[in-house]
Amino acid sequence: MECEMNFALHCQIQNFRLPSMFPPKVAIVGRPNVGKSSILNWLARKLVSVVDPTAGVTRDRVTYVLTEQGRSFELVDTGGVGIVDSDELSADIERQIQYGLDSADLILFVVDGQAGVTPLDEVVAERLRKVQCPKIIVVNKCDSTKLDDEIHEFHRLADAPVVVTSVKGQRNRGDLLQAILNNLPLRDAGLDETPAAEPEMKLAIVGRRNVGKSTFINQLAREERVIVSEVPGTTRDSVDVRFEMDGHTFVAIDTPGVRKKKSLANDIEFYGLVRAQKSIRRADVVLMVFDATQTISQVDKQLVEEIHARQKPCVFVVNKWDRGLKAEMTAEKWGDYLLRTFATMPHVPVAFLTATDGKNVRPVINLSQTIFKQARERVPTAKINEVVRAAVEQNPPPMRRNKRPKIYFATQVAIEPPTIVLKCNDPRLFDNPWKRYLLNALRESLPFAEVPLRVYYRKRVRDGENDE
Repeated sequence: MECEMNFALHCQIQNFRLPSMFPPKVAIVGRPNVGKSSILNWLARKLVSVVDPTAGVTRDRVTYVLTEQGRSFELVDTGGVGIVDSDELSADIERQIQYGLDSADLILFVVDGQAGVTPLDEVVAERLRKVQCPKIIVVNKCDSTKLDDEIHEFHRLADAPVVVTSVKGQRNRGDLLQAILNNLPLRDAGLDETPAAEPEMKLAIVGRRNVGKSTFINQLAREERVIVSEVPGTTRDSVDVRFEMDGHTFVAIDTPGVRKKKSLANDIEFYGLVRAQKSIRRADVVLMVFDATQTISQVDKQLVEEIHARQKPCVFVVNKWDRGLKAEMTAEKWGDYLLRTFATMPHVPVAFLTATDGKNVRPVINLSQTIFKQARERVPTAKINEVVRAAVEQNPPPMRRNKRPKIYFATQVAIEPPTIVLKCNDPRLFDNPWKRYLLNALRESLPFAEVPLRVYYRKRVRDGENDE
């Protein structure tokens, strides 16, 4: 109760705007292992939710916004009703299921056509009778049409239309989508006729296990959007969470906590590692989260290497800063520590956060917006050449092979990341120290101070010559 009160008070203090104009929600509900996650992936036509024979794989609400026939809706995968979680998170999973039901505009009640109606299906049906919104019974796993004659028994579970499906057999995906569109209620006149607005920025929140990623996400969402627990590895899926701040819409991607590959216990943890890597690739900005009370680990280094390899704008976020201050840590010490550890990424800004009470949440998002803007900046060619000429005059590149390196022309050819091509007499004449010097000069004079910047040296090709 105290945590809920603090959270509500924080929302008032931060003056967040309540989410509006978000697409209607379609909750996918049922007992464990009836194929809820498979149906979400099937409808989305991509691997969104982890699918594994192990019961109870899905813990958080995994979502995906789908646009069909010009109408948008958000699919919400929930944990299995009645699951006994191995990490004693059953109550948390149940709470996430209830949140999904409470916010649903339409419910897909998924059952197993091969198993028939089970006692736990009856329990789910009784629970859903108390939810006042339209429902569709999805009889899944009907791989053969022979099972279609047996679906009449499912009609007694709810007064709702029934759709027979088979993800494995690719049966009736179109029928299910049409049933969703036919039964999805309007929130406002014309609202669902317009595809959902694309978020302005996608933020991937990555880090090793138990650094506070999910707590940070919940602060952004202003609700218990993902399960927070002291149990390492609680988050198994990459969970997309839409949130609004200052009238802007964003998506935060909560990723599974990562640990050393040799320590991965099962396929679920392996897919979690893959999901974290995919989240980095599809993000506009990556928030790399560290624990202020812990030293930087090998896993942290592996994640930063992935961010560096993907040339993603990044913020190093030191969480649990309240505990760091109690341990007499300072921002200067942590900043120096990060700079020494990740010497190839001196441009990355550092932010300090206490996610449990929401301190510095807004500044972190503002900083993310700033570097996202930098990554999309385009600079006039004249300005770039002015900076390059000044740098060459101040510190000419040393002669090599008895030749003077020359730069004739520079231009920006791409954004995200900003990419500059230098036309020169011979790229092999420029040594690495001087290249680093020029890169720093470009950062200092152009609006790319805190983002990855790619600089390519290309030999100038005259008319009639071949480019080597």
